Amino acid sequence: MSNRERLSAAQARRIALAAQGFAKPRPLTAGRAQIRRTFDRLGIIQIDSVNVLVRSHYLPLFSRLGNYDPALLDDLAYGKRRAVFEYWAHEASLVPLAFHPLLRWRMAQAERFEIGWESIKSLARKRRGFLDGVLAQVRERGPLSARELVAGGKSAGSWWGWSDGKRALEWLFWSGKVTTAYRRGFERVYDLAERVLPAEILALPTPPTDEAQRELLRVAARACGIATERDLRDYFRLGAADAKARVAELVEGGDLLAVQVEGWKQPAYLAPAAARPRRIDARALLSPFDSLVWERSRTEALFDFSYRLEIYTPAHKRVHGYYVLPFLYGDRIIARVDLKSSRKDKRLDVHRIVYEKGARSADTVEALEAELHAMASWLGHDDVRMLTRS
Repeated sequence: MSNRERLSAAQARRIALAAQGFAKPRPLTAGRAQIRRTFDRLGIIQIDSVNVLVRSHYLPLFSRLGNYDPALLDDLAYGKRRAVFEYWAHEASLVPLAFHPLLRWRMAQAERFEIGWESIKSLARKRRGFLDGVLAQVRERGPLSARELVAGGKSAGSWWGWSDGKRALEWLFWSGKVTTAYRRGFERVYDLAERVLPAEILALPTPPTDEAQRELLRVAARACGIATERDLRDYFRLGAADAKARVAELVEGGDLLAVQVEGWKQPAYLAPAAARPRRIDARALLSPFDSLVWERSRTEALFDFSYRLEIYTPAHKRVHGYYVLPFLYGDRIIARVDLKSSRKDKRLDVHRIVYEKGARSADTVEALEAELHAMASWLGHDDVRMLTRS
């Protein structure tokens, strides 16, 4: 332990921010190439259904690239020249096509009923004929959404009250037999993987599970810069035992460097090629599902910032608001901003701003206002309406 390099909390924070793409100024223009490079850097972008501001997967690119056309991401994910695909890689996520072989061991786990929600696994175990029938429908009629299935059953009415047909499609999705052909609004439309994904991707050899897991952890390490074992395994949701074994192997092989970070209770691991900037001049509003902050314990360790999303908290019990975005300024998260997109009025509504202790100044207020106006412009809005006294 005493031979490990010691890093300050500030050094670790800057390493993490650089790894996540916040060390360089935003480009003057952000096109398809810049989006692909961001995917290469992050490895993954989480999808979420909440649309009070904008669908979450569009936000990480704006946070890093500034004004870009979201249609470019749609084309990368669902167009004729797709470069990313949907899978349960963290949560529901977009990942580069080249990662498909690295995730096939997880698809095999789903095939063996080892992963996935219990309601999905239970249906798959008990009603294999039904699954085969749903797959046959997609093969013969696809692309199909769950509601377009013949005899797919009715939903229970709530958002997660899925029909049997939806559960069947999701099991087929987990096991890699079908994938997302495109989305209709936010509704997933499924088709056979071989009709959606490029043949050259499907033809790539499947690596052994331990090799695939090591590579996923290498990707996670590059994206995190510096991380605990828990942070690394959470990035692609690896099992604790698998991650522990693979991290030890990567340390032994020199792909991870064991270090100590001031104030961190757990051992830390540094990506050998991680940049170590002396200064970060970032300015960004962050999605609650951004890979910089999605692991809340890591967010607290890096930024001394306790963050919880309160969407599912009753209104009278919310502390900071409904859809609260952290505001990154320099190398610190200095404020929480509760935002809503008023699409009909083409206006960005700011319901509340809460600055961290000692963070409010003329400079930080001006920076946040500039970022709010930049976001409004990106969303196609004409105005920012402040419904709070920040």
